[in-house]
Amino acid sequence: MYNVLTLNKIAKIGLAQLGDNYTASDNMSNPDAVLVRSAAMHDMELPESLLAIARAGAGTNNIPIDKCSQQGIVVFNTPGANANAVKELVLAGMLISSRDVLGGIEWAKTLKGNGDQVGKMVEKGKSNFAGPEIKGKTLGVIGLGAIGLLVANAAVALGMNVVGYDPFLSAEGAAKLDCTVKVTDNLDDIFAASDYITIHVPLNPSTKELVNAESIAKMKDSVRIMNFARDGLVNSTDILAGINSGKIAAYVTDFATDDILGEKGVIALPHLGASTPESEDNCAVMAANEIKAYLETGSIINSVNLPNINAAKTNAPRVTVIHTNADDILSKLTAKLGELGVAVENVQSKTRGSYGYTLLDVSGSVDGVDEQLKAVEGVIRVRVIL
Repeated sequence: MYNVLTLNKIAKIGLAQLGDNYTASDNMSNPDAVLVRSAAMHDMELPESLLAIARAGAGTNNIPIDKCSQQGIVVFNTPGANANAVKELVLAGMLISSRDVLGGIEWAKTLKGNGDQVGKMVEKGKSNFAGPEIKGKTLGVIGLGAIGLLVANAAVALGMNVVGYDPFLSAEGAAKLDCTVKVTDNLDDIFAASDYITIHVPLNPSTKELVNAESIAKMKDSVRIMNFARDGLVNSTDILAGINSGKIAAYVTDFATDDILGEKGVIALPHLGASTPESEDNCAVMAANEIKAYLETGSIINSVNLPNINAAKTNAPRVTVIHTNADDILSKLTAKLGELGVAVENVQSKTRGSYGYTLLDVSGSVDGVDEQLKAVEGVIRVRVIL
């Protein structure tokens, strides 16, 4: 029986994936795994029993990744599960940044009570809310991952010219990209060419405040910027300065912060990107299946801190080892197993950054193997799955 702690409300369809061999609860002291959405875990005490954390969503800023790696806890996310939901909201953001739909709606409300005169008043005042069409304009997409790719292709379908930037674009991603999308390896090309810019990259030291006074100065006049990725990707002070100078026509973001709320030219949404029932279901199902695969077979799928190894479980006992990235670690593990009279039938081993993960399907008695392997230098965590 496996115990799963839920730190947020997880869609029932996701929990249903776990089956009868699991107990899921929001009140559990020694869980084998955690399912989380947005709950902050940085100050949370991580119990020794904890083997895995699955984030029902793409971003993992709420999870202490380094601490988890050091303790041998695998962290998963669910890339692509909410991509369509975010894509649709980005398109909505682009449209409402062009046409002052929101201002027009609020103004129209003020006309109530004018009876038959409303029609004439509408015709007289509607020019105050005019804006450009997106067809024929250029959209710059920074980041062509699961969401950025969908946005780029949808923009092409809407008649836009699209320029994309992603130094880590995979061959699989490139194959899915519309052939008319121009991909550049120079971020300045995006700034110079785009009437609209949308950001779809993770927040890390290299992307922090990617949009700032320097990059804004390289942009077209009256550019419209959309940020549905992470708050810290833009310098909000510089954004507001760009709006006040007329350089930026509009800034649309899914991250409402005190300094931008109510400011002219800013459309701030309350983090609605993945707030669809379809997205929540998709994320919950993917997260639950990642947890299940790891606990039951040792397979790692969509980890953010350890290498991915997806291997079907046979009837043979499986030994899984999380370890540091050392050249001789595999030879030490197999040597120790040999000393214990355990034969290695199949092995897969990969590294990622400072850490590695090894799966060994073995034959022979595995009693006490976990404790013996823990003594090997560089080993962080050992599990035996029968």
